[in-house]
Amino acid sequence: MTINNTLSFAGQVALVTGAAGGLGFAYSRLLAQRGAHVVMQDVGAGLDGTGSDPQRIDQAVARLRADGLSVEASYRGIATRLEAAALVAELLLQHGRLNVILHNAGWVEYQRIDAVDEDRFDHMMAVAAKAPLWLAQAAWPAMQAQRHGRIVLTTSDRALYPQYVQHGLAAYAAAKSAAVGIVNVLAAEGASHGIVVNAVSPVAKTRMWGVQGEPDELFPEAVAPGVVFLASRACTEGGWILRASNGQFHATRLTEAEGVRYPRDLQAVSADSVEQVAAQWPRIAKAAIEPR
Repeated sequence: MTINNTLSFAGQVALVTGAAGGLGFAYSRLLAQRGAHVVMQDVGAGLDGTGSDPQRIDQAVARLRADGLSVEASYRGIATRLEAAALVAELLLQHGRLNVILHNAGWVEYQRIDAVDEDRFDHMMAVAAKAPLWLAQAAWPAMQAQRHGRIVLTTSDRALYPQYVQHGLAAYAAAKSAAVGIVNVLAAEGASHGIVVNAVSPVAKTRMWGVQGEPDELFPEAVAPGVVFLASRACTEGGWILRASNGQFHATRLTEAEGVRYPRDLQAVSADSVEQVAAQWPRIAKAAIEPR
């Protein structure tokens, strides 16, 4: 197969976090198949996000190397700013460049509101929201210097759409929503430097879903093409959320209505009292689901 130059990763170095299985493994394989040298990071944490098992990433790397792909393992943690910076510094020292960061690491944990634990909440935020920010911060100077970088964060429909919310996922939803805000800002900051930042909202049956072994549907491999596109030179615009599931893709982002002059004129329903807001609430809420 002839690969378009903008969809080739020859000569590029990519970092994929949470790469020992599922989506991270699928991303790593496709990137490597398209010419990238992939650093597959995973501490081998358990389903609760704690602990470590280096054999998980070692086995994943061995599988891809057996197919002749250029990959290596990283066991470094990314839950703190210092850890993330150390990982990026190590990669830059070894390879001289870092072109792509795909932040996939994370987990799902259910704690209803009366049981949300601060330490667990902070750990969720550290891995799912802070880690990609610290990785981006550490890689930013090198990406600026090379005038090229692609960064992809992971969000979730469980945070974005009320109809998909699940009880007990307040911490998870907070972290995944934070990722969208980070993407919006980094996309704007990176645009003039050739750094393109986007998010993916993937659905696949993986270990996080509770699936052991090969899934019977919703394969991680069906998500990977969209994510690898976001990581490629062919993707030139940031600030998007790519919904990816079952081999189907839909790019979305909040877009302001035509004619709005923020913040003085929202082109919206006017009201100057609580009573008027209450009386006009059907019109106010209707604007959220119908084009203005």
